[in-house]
Amino acid sequence: MVLTQRPNPRRPTLQDVARRSGVSKSTVSRVINDEPKVRAEVADRVREVISELGYVPNQAARQLVTHRTHAIAVVVTEPDNRLFLDPFFDCLLRGIRRELAQHGAQAVLLFLDEADDYPRVADYLGGGHVDGAIVFSLRPGDGLHEMIDRIGLPAVFGGRPLLRDGDRAHRHAHVDGDNRGGARQAVQHLVSLGRTRIATVTGPYDQETSAADRLAGYRDVLPDAPPDLTERADYTRQAGADAMAALLGRRPDLDAAFVASDLMASGALQTLRAHGRRVPEDVAVVGFDDLTGITESTDPPLTTIHQDVDGMGRLMARLLFDAERIKAPATVVVPTRLVLRGSA
Repeated sequence: MVLTQRPNPRRPTLQDVARRSGVSKSTVSRVINDEPKVRAEVADRVREVISELGYVPNQAARQLVTHRTHAIAVVVTEPDNRLFLDPFFDCLLRGIRRELAQHGAQAVLLFLDEADDYPRVADYLGGGHVDGAIVFSLRPGDGLHEMIDRIGLPAVFGGRPLLRDGDRAHRHAHVDGDNRGGARQAVQHLVSLGRTRIATVTGPYDQETSAADRLAGYRDVLPDAPPDLTERADYTRQAGADAMAALLGRRPDLDAAFVASDLMASGALQTLRAHGRRVPEDVAVVGFDDLTGITESTDPPLTTIHQDVDGMGRLMARLLFDAERIKAPATVVVPTRLVLRGSA
């Protein structure tokens, strides 16, 4: 049997529903948008007619009435190639998407990689396309807080931004892990193992405070550690490998390392193996994040600091739907804990 359709059937309109129901168009609109002040028997009749006619409300018109798009911008100041190669971001985005789905909302991913991207993203955010924004991977002086302030868009930020001299405090909610406390746990564990020449591979300092806080946690435990035991890198596997090679070149006697991300730590382990160092016998290693796709696949499995990355993503999204928290914003710090595996 072949199904046929009427050619170009006319879709029923709001006026058709109003005429059939014997009410005004404004009353039909109030019923569609579940507004009060419509008598129950009238609302029932309108819904019955809507069903009879097969009327489908125009979504664009509904947005004009409700001012809701059910879309949330996720704004990332990272190159797109790094975003999709780093499992940290994948886990964070997964948490955001899951929570938004619980609220019937959809994530719209926006990249801010170059200076020319800012006016484009500002126009999009201010154009009524989204109901709010989740922003992470901030850089000092990038103007994102000020941009969103001008637009008047509800927003939650991942990580605490680095404030330069003269910067004002920001009035948005922030979600951050306990980076300093987690780093302290990592280094204290290495000290408890009797390690005395503990190096660190730290992250870049030009983003949110995570890298600076993890370095501060290392220095809380080892305030007199010599500068040659610290190597700065970005959060990639190759950078971790290169940083460990540089440390071994300066300090071949190092006997432990706190590496500020699991991805960098996996690269550091490769370098240690290539230099004939046994882990943990010669060099003990602790990472940060507890991304199990990395920590359980390294050789040996990686001891690390756990933070609930998926949960942080969900919390950022949840806060957008919590009007009181948005009105009285604060930094929410998610706790961390040490997870012991074979590397330390």
